[in-house]
Amino acid sequence: MLTRFESCDPALAPASELLAEMEAELNRVYETFSRLDNPKVSLDHLRPPHGSYLVGRRQGDVVAGGGVRQLTDDVAEIKRMYVRPAARSQGLAGELLLALEETARSMGYGAVRLDTGPKQIHALALYRRAGYVEIEPYNDNPFACFWGEKVLRSP
Repeated sequence: MLTRFESCDPALAPASELLAEMEAELNRVYETFSRLDNPKVSLDHLRPPHGSYLVGRRQGDVVAGGGVRQLTDDVAEIKRMYVRPAARSQGLAGELLLALEETARSMGYGAVRLDTGPKQIHALALYRRAGYVEIEPYNDNPFACFWGEKVLRSP
């Protein structure tokens, strides 16, 4: 099944709806309402010129979203990846990750980083399969157990 990804303003639907669903799910999983406050990500970080938020559609239905934001001039961070429950276990997270990596590459970033928590075992497996190498923590996310980096081009 073909998924089409497009850049959307994260403050507007359907992106804002995906972000709200992802936040609610993570708050349930980690039993906290401060999950997304550390490290802080503003919607401006997920907008051009240094960031982007992608929405994925399959057969017209909104099924996934995720963002890229700048960490340094050459390194971006993948944030807020989310696949709606009805669309899971269909390879969509991998497609989204590739689309976010390509977006970062097209924006001129040479590497991407991400983090994930211990209760997101499918995400951790995906990132390792996709070639993310474990690195020292680059942020102070108290819920993360894995910080990874992938080089997008040769230095």
